[in-house]
Amino acid sequence: MNPTRRTLLNAALGGTAAAAVGLPTATARAASWRLKWSPSARDDGLGAFETVEDDRADSHPAGHPHIFATGDNWRFNMHTVDRDTSTDRQRQEVTGLRTGSSSYLKWTEGQTWRITYSMYIPGSLKATTTFTHIMQMKQPGTGTSPIVVQSLRRVNGVQTIELKLAIDDILVGRTNLEPLHDKWTDVDFQIKVGDGSSGSVRWILKSGSTTVIDKSKTGVDTFLADRVRPKWGIYRSLGDTSGSLQDTYLLITDLRGYQLA
Repeated sequence: MNPTRRTLLNAALGGTAAAAVGLPTATARAASWRLKWSPSARDDGLGAFETVEDDRADSHPAGHPHIFATGDNWRFNMHTVDRDTSTDRQRQEVTGLRTGSSSYLKWTEGQTWRITYSMYIPGSLKATTTFTHIMQMKQPGTGTSPIVVQSLRRVNGVQTIELKLAIDDILVGRTNLEPLHDKWTDVDFQIKVGDGSSGSVRWILKSGSTTVIDKSKTGVDTFLADRVRPKWGIYRSLGDTSGSLQDTYLLITDLRGYQLA
């Protein structure tokens, strides 16, 4: 039975931008987070997203749909038989922040954005020796490299969840995954879109009233070209050597998008 929706812990946004990393203090006091995106799984379904990448290679028709809304949650199913168009990996993801039938938000250079949501990682969704991403920031387009990845990775045999800046392979933070299995975890991710050394990120995970991790990096590269677009779901390599790949799923709820203005 699927876990039922739970209410997000409403961590205070604080009104001001003092929590945003990489910004001068004077600017931070004057600016605030403006809610730009607040979809409902129940009301908007997959229409909340710019695109849906559900079994792009049509590798497992019997499993369709792999991505769907159920109650107040978005659910991403992954089966061991699923294959992406590159057959050494699996992908069931959604992209972007849709605001209307023909409109969506664009994260461009110089802007600062914040995403909050809650995720349920079941014990069957394990960390692997190769990549298992459950959130990405990418430049749209075929074959573009990830900019930021939130991943489930085995490190010296230990299951962890981490945030990494993929462009320069910079680890922002990492913590033990197993205490987060089979429960809801709140995510607060902030990014200043900047080229070269003008970008920054902050990554916060909370379990109940406990802050599990709160890490940030400034002076980093968070931009390739065009714009940055978020992705959620399960994207994993089949090269795992730990025996961790099995049928699984991921739940996401209460997605919110804020721009610093």
